[in-house]
Amino acid sequence: MIFKQFYLPCLAHASYIIGDEPTGTAAVVDPQRDTDQYIAFVAEHALKIKHVFLTHLHADFVAGHLELRDRVGATIYLGSAAKAGYVFTPLRDGGILEFGRVRLKVLETPGHTPESISILVYDLNASDTQPHAVLTGDTLFIGDVGRPDLRAALGWSATELGSLLFDSLHNKLLALPDQSLVYPAHGAGSLCGKAISKETVSTLGEQRRLNYALQPMSKEAFIQVVTADQPEAPPYFTYDAVLNSEERPTLDEALAREMNPLTLEAVLALQADGAQILDTRDPDEFAAAHLAGSINIGLGGQYATWAGTVLDRTHPIVIIADPGRENESAIRLGRIGFDHVAGYLQNGLHSLKSRPEMVAFTERLSAQFAAELLSSSQPPLAIDVRAPREREQKHIGGSLGIPLNRLVENLETLPKSRPLLVYCAGGYRSSIAASLLQGSGITPVSEIAGGIAAWEAAKLPICSAQV
Repeated sequence: MIFKQFYLPCLAHASYIIGDEPTGTAAVVDPQRDTDQYIAFVAEHALKIKHVFLTHLHADFVAGHLELRDRVGATIYLGSAAKAGYVFTPLRDGGILEFGRVRLKVLETPGHTPESISILVYDLNASDTQPHAVLTGDTLFIGDVGRPDLRAALGWSATELGSLLFDSLHNKLLALPDQSLVYPAHGAGSLCGKAISKETVSTLGEQRRLNYALQPMSKEAFIQVVTADQPEAPPYFTYDAVLNSEERPTLDEALAREMNPLTLEAVLALQADGAQILDTRDPDEFAAAHLAGSINIGLGGQYATWAGTVLDRTHPIVIIADPGRENESAIRLGRIGFDHVAGYLQNGLHSLKSRPEMVAFTERLSAQFAAELLSSSQPPLAIDVRAPREREQKHIGGSLGIPLNRLVENLETLPKSRPLLVYCAGGYRSSIAASLLQGSGITPVSEIAGGIAAWEAAKLPICSAQV
């Protein structure tokens, strides 16, 4: 048996290949939408992808099941409770797929979603009674369990799904041997849970001991603890969950339509007509010079998640990138189903040399200088764009907390005659925030370079929310 985990840090997403060497057959579980790495891996190991499983209809990314169907002819498998607009094989509890010396056995484990399944992986050369691993999707994470509150827009309450999740964990997964390896679909940084570990594999025994949600408690207490303090889900989550159930263009088809080099004049015309100009360069480069009115979401951070949070699905996107990274910028938008890219600025920011009046910049201030300004007689208003839980732990005294995902809707509450000084943990989110503020016509706006990490490194005073 060949077993391989693929991990995508930007979306904290894990996918899997299980292959049988003698028969040359492979299955892919929860693939990302750009599928080249799976194709390359099976080619190296003389395998053919014949099966593709989704453990559920994912909300945080668009899966690559249709891409693998169209590229290699793979059969799509979903839980029996799933409803989809494409042909798939429904899998009921206890259903088995065998190829060579590999056995995949399905457990229906609803809770995170109604159609969620987990997949027991047996290496029949080792044992036909003890599973080598269980692929738990978003039902069980390392250190956490899947949140049950993401299907409200589709008619399922968190209480209903939380009850199903409790039963799935206790009746199905916790009945497995302690030595079973646990491989989830997400790691730390995913918004599909609130306390997911940075580890990407564990054992069921370890999770039984250490996972807060698996400790002895009533079903009512479980529902209360797993629904409390969940991070706010980005608006694209419901969109992606629905998109994963539909027939849609493949990523290659979307990219063929989107990768259009545009002149500066064409970009400016699109911008005047309501297009969103997305600059994917690093925040330092964006701060030094950028097209006025553009939004900075750098490829170096949680690019897709923040793009899905602050960009609008109803308006075209034009990409400005470091030359050579335009395709990457579009692919990573495609991972969350943002296929409305109109093109990219040819030659990147070099195109602005002939139009210097279109160039804007953002001041990134040292922590020490920012502190001096904040203690002056006419201080700027410091805005903390981190999540509420981060702010509760520590913040800069006198600052106003507005989480980045709530910034645009709170623009009217900001003073019109006072400079704004934005900060986050390290400078990534503050660059997004500053670009949104400037694009909305609010000036002057500056940032604390390095965020609160730089502030602490400079030994400047920190407050907690309780003080």
